Amino acid sequence: MDQSFVLLQRQRGRNSSNIQRSAVSNTLHPGFPPPCPRPPLNATTPGMGTQGISHHQPNISEGTESSIARTLDESFVVLPSAAASMYRWESTAENMSGHHPSFLPMGSYISQQPRNAAFNASIHVLTRVFDIASSQTQVEQPLCLECMRTLCEELEKEVGDTMQDIKAYEANISALEKEQNNVLSEEEFLKEKQKIEEEERRIEAALEVVEQQNEEVLIQLKELEMKSKQFHELEERFWHEFNDFKLQQTTHQEEADAVKAKIEVSEAQLDMLKHTNVLNEAFYITAEGVFGTINNFRLGRLNDVPVEWEEINAAWGQACLLLFTMAQYCRLNFTYRIIPMGSYPRIADSKNTYELFGPVNLFWSTRYDKAMTLFLACIKEFADFANAKDRAANLPPDKCFQLPYKIENDKVGGFTITQSFNRHEKWTKALKWMLCDLKWELYWLIGNTTFQPSTSSAISPTHGRVRSSTDNKGPSRMQSAS
Repeated sequence: MDQSFVLLQRQRGRNSSNIQRSAVSNTLHPGFPPPCPRPPLNATTPGMGTQGISHHQPNISEGTESSIARTLDESFVVLPSAAASMYRWESTAENMSGHHPSFLPMGSYISQQPRNAAFNASIHVLTRVFDIASSQTQVEQPLCLECMRTLCEELEKEVGDTMQDIKAYEANISALEKEQNNVLSEEEFLKEKQKIEEEERRIEAALEVVEQQNEEVLIQLKELEMKSKQFHELEERFWHEFNDFKLQQTTHQEEADAVKAKIEVSEAQLDMLKHTNVLNEAFYITAEGVFGTINNFRLGRLNDVPVEWEEINAAWGQACLLLFTMAQYCRLNFTYRIIPMGSYPRIADSKNTYELFGPVNLFWSTRYDKAMTLFLACIKEFADFANAKDRAANLPPDKCFQLPYKIENDKVGGFTITQSFNRHEKWTKALKWMLCDLKWELYWLIGNTTFQPSTSSAISPTHGRVRSSTDNKGPSRMQSAS
């Protein structure tokens, strides 16, 4: 079979697909001369098929050997046999020449001619090529390689889809063939049908028996429903009566619990009142650091803790009221008269009345110092009265009442109670020991009267607190808290 070739120029830096694309593009643009036909593979046997084809080697100079070598190394497009016939007569009629490869018939080689003749021949050859391509396909013009590649991809996709459909059809056919193998024969089908009909008649007979039993059960069910309804009515009436009774019981129980709670609260209050002393509750004496306090009013002041005079005056007023009340209860008349007047108490002797409240001058407070000294003397007189009562009750000397801090003139526990020319620390310490002695006298009064001592604590001689005694006859010697 005769074949012809279109030689394409090799372009560096591009793959084979790009080379083929450029070759076809050159044939589609008339501005470029068409490529010359490739020399026949066998010059001695023109028009033969692909068998027995050999390359024809013309005698050419060394200058053209490199050009021929490049031509043989270039790509080509094989044309059908119908296109080969057009080159045979053109090779003898016209002499073509050019710088590009040309179309040549099998078994002949065309030498180079002048440019004009080659251009006209190329136009004529292109026209013939388009006619042949149009006669071979339904497309008026040949496809480029890029379009052909796109068309091939689309065709491959369609082929893939078709193959999948074929596989699906084959699977369905296999399934149908398997089902046909499991189909019963006519005799087997009749036997199976007869067996099913017998089973159906047996089931219908059993169904009639079950329906008859069902009617009997429905009659029994109606009777049971009537009895159940009566039972529910009785149960409902019972629960109504039970709930009414439970409500009454809960109400009575709540009333009883409320009465019991009131009784318990009253008993607790009564017990607390039995163990509560009015004086001890009304005048709570304790210690707050270096300060002695009565009803939370501090008595004294320090350089770094400047207690307000209003608080000091209130503390003096509470102390005077306590000692005055204790003396009245014991029917004791002091040498000096205590005049409690709230935060403005006074102490009076036979001649003058001295103010026991401030503010006063630190360096010159004679009247204030005199009032404190007279109050200290009244505390000592009450202590002597308590000691005499204990001796009269034939108590041992060590059980008789004694002050924890000894009082001598204007000193208590070795600290001067006067403020003039005295340091705040020492004055505050003396006032603290004075309140401690007053607390002890209060406990003695509670222990020797009908009042019961409370659980409140007094000030200890060393650390500011002492433990109270529950002895009704008299207070035991209070021990210092460690």
